[in-house]
Amino acid sequence: MNTIEERLWSYIDGTCTAQEKEEISKLIQEDKEYRMVYDELLSFNQELSVMELDEPSMPFTYNVMEAIRTQEAQKPLKAAIDVRIIKVIAAFFIVTISVLLIYTIANVNWSAGNTSAVEFKIPSIKNYISKSAMQGFIFFDVVLALYLLDGYLRKRNNLKTM
Repeated sequence: MNTIEERLWSYIDGTCTAQEKEEISKLIQEDKEYRMVYDELLSFNQELSVMELDEPSMPFTYNVMEAIRTQEAQKPLKAAIDVRIIKVIAAFFIVTISVLLIYTIANVNWSAGNTSAVEFKIPSIKNYISKSAMQGFIFFDVVLALYLLDGYLRKRNNLKTM
């Protein structure tokens, strides 16, 4: 678009400033080319305002919305991972490893001298954990492993069917 058309469109639409409006109206009255372009644009604008806008039918809109809905449903939902949970799990393991390391270093027999063998005393778990608690822990681990295996196999089957 050239500047004449741009200025005239802003004049017709009423988006120009008052000073520009005065200048353009003066140009329309004095300049033949401006007057001709203004008449063309004004008649085009009037034709556009008379036209009725076509609207799609209701079934078309419904069909489009259903197509969009089915496309969105086909995408797998991704669970949002909370960073705080990851940090808590990492902190738990760091603290556990640190406590075990400190406990091990505290129980090393440093009086062994220059011998190459260093003695480590491994504490007995029987003093801290009962037999039923250990069985419960192992049962929980087996159930968790089966759950994770089931999720993996389902995901693999879903990828094969797609």
